[in-house]
Amino acid sequence: MSEGESSRGRLGMFARLKAGLSRTATQLSGGLTDILMKQRLDADTIRTLEDALIRADLGTALAAEVTADVAKGRYDMEVSEKELKQALADSIAKYLIPVAKPFVPDPSIRPFVVLVAGVNGTGKTTTVGKLAAKLTADGKKVRLAAADTFRAAAIDQLKIWGERADVPVFAREPGADAAGLCFDAFAEARKERADVLLIDTAGRLHNKAGLMAELQKIARVLKKLDPNAPHSVLLVLDATTGQNAISQVDAFKAAVPLTGLIMTKLDGTAKGGILVALAHRFALPICFIGVGETINDLQTFDARAFATALTGADEPERPTIGAWRFGM
Repeated sequence: MSEGESSRGRLGMFARLKAGLSRTATQLSGGLTDILMKQRLDADTIRTLEDALIRADLGTALAAEVTADVAKGRYDMEVSEKELKQALADSIAKYLIPVAKPFVPDPSIRPFVVLVAGVNGTGKTTTVGKLAAKLTADGKKVRLAAADTFRAAAIDQLKIWGERADVPVFAREPGADAAGLCFDAFAEARKERADVLLIDTAGRLHNKAGLMAELQKIARVLKKLDPNAPHSVLLVLDATTGQNAISQVDAFKAAVPLTGLIMTKLDGTAKGGILVALAHRFALPICFIGVGETINDLQTFDARAFATALTGADEPERPTIGAWRFGM
């Protein structure tokens, strides 16, 4: 691929990101109308900016921090729309850059076992399928384990993704013991010298102790084959749940050692700022974001591109090259 083709590909991904975050960007732009009409950052317009950020689900405390950062050195001064949006994007990026850490399986561990968790309805199984396809395209030998044994539909859905990505799926009949299935899938993947084993666990309500205990059991059983397994635990979150995502991270983090977050359905909400709130509160790596239904809409998280698309600021001239490539 030529440098020009590579650049167009990266910009194409930014265009999808911008389209996916358009609801939040529109929400913020609407909240900035009074500021842009007045063109002066006085006390009233600063409060308007803070309210707009709260509506975008940054949370009260973080919205105040970002607003104070934007107003610093600009208080009671005239600002253009371009300048205000860029200042807002720069401030938000400060919270996101430290957590923008792409998911990279350790090649020295075979198989690298990834436990994927989340509450019901986050798009977890679809995300596992997309991730399998990305890893396969990156030259990895991938195996899938259908540990959502509660729902036959989840098993069937994962098998469909397995067929699309040409990845074998280890599955049993609905109702089978999930922990036992994971143990056997791990042993099989090790025997086959697979690079990565992705385990799709059942969606579970974060406030149900019994279901969380089962997730802990899966992690314990995997350690019988490798004391360091699972090697990664990714939590899939639905952006449309807004601030409720914070309590989900709290609960799952208490149950299993989370190593990264994936946020889906950012294209279906005007509250994409929740991702900024999560970065600020937990400092957990944000590995991927979902901004649409296609496989290309599961993107490696890029902090500056996200902040730019979220605020409607001008597109970056040269997106960070590595950020647009899976596993870089």
